[in-house]
Amino acid sequence: MTDSQLIREIKDGNVDLYSELMSRYQRKIMAFIFHMLKSSKLELLAEDLCSETFYKAYRSLHSFREMDASFSTWLYTIARNTVLSELRKSKAANVSLDEAGFEPLASPDLAPEQQLLRNERMTMVRDAINNLPEKQRSALILREYDQLDYQEIASILGQSVSSVKSLLFRARASVKTQLEPYFGGMTSMEPFEGMNIR
Repeated sequence: MTDSQLIREIKDGNVDLYSELMSRYQRKIMAFIFHMLKSSKLELLAEDLCSETFYKAYRSLHSFREMDASFSTWLYTIARNTVLSELRKSKAANVSLDEAGFEPLASPDLAPEQQLLRNERMTMVRDAINNLPEKQRSALILREYDQLDYQEIASILGQSVSSVKSLLFRARASVKTQLEPYFGGMTSMEPFEGMNIR
């Protein structure tokens, strides 16, 4: 069943199917929430906020309209708003990447020293991304790690597509500037190599 079919069934009273909808998105939403909480040392709240996100989505499912956004976009928006609300409550508005969730996969083709250098590079990239302002950081996480398109990111962040492109341009330029002393003339996408969530 597609998301749309599941949602129609749930709206028609077959509420047991909501667990199927949850299982499709729980891992990604949990990872996204965890990343946003990490720098504030609130990552222990990730599971609770993930549950809260799915509870809010369930309570509001009757008002979800596919013509406005896809279910995943709508869910990411709820997750982001839930986390930002929690961060405001905790007076910690600094959103960051979760280092633990972006461990590069060991490659059998790389010698140990090459793997060490690669891991060091990934840590430097994460640190550079952690220095970005919240909206740039969120846009970059959603684009480079969650592989969402510009329209989805725009809906989640409450921005226009052109604003998202501008946020991403500035975020990538900032990361590149921060890393240039270490990596010299890298291309704009090189720092993200191997960093997608798997």
